[in-house]
Amino acid sequence: MSTKLYVGGLPYSTTEAELNELFAKEGAVESARVITDKFTGQSRGFGFVEMSSGEEAQRAIASLNGTQLGGRALTVNEAKPQGKNGGGRFGGGDRASRF
Repeated sequence: MSTKLYVGGLPYSTTEAELNELFAKEGAVESARVITDKFTGQSRGFGFVEMSSGEEAQRAIASLNGTQLGGRALTVNEAKPQGKNGGGRFGGGDRASRF
């Protein structure tokens, strides 16, 4: 079963190909995505990598968390599941419940 990892502290110039290559050293990468601003297309400095197994994901966390990439320290950990209602800018949830 695949495991999704959060990768923070990415240099703004990091491409998805570079992210994939970095994590491929630790195991099979199913996907690598750098998150960008929807208006400017500029990287937001973080991304997600999906590893093909939990064992490979744990190996990637152990070897890459805290390492330097482009002068920035990476934060690598297991991604938290997205909430159903989001949360977003205004707190998400049921709007009627606030009145």
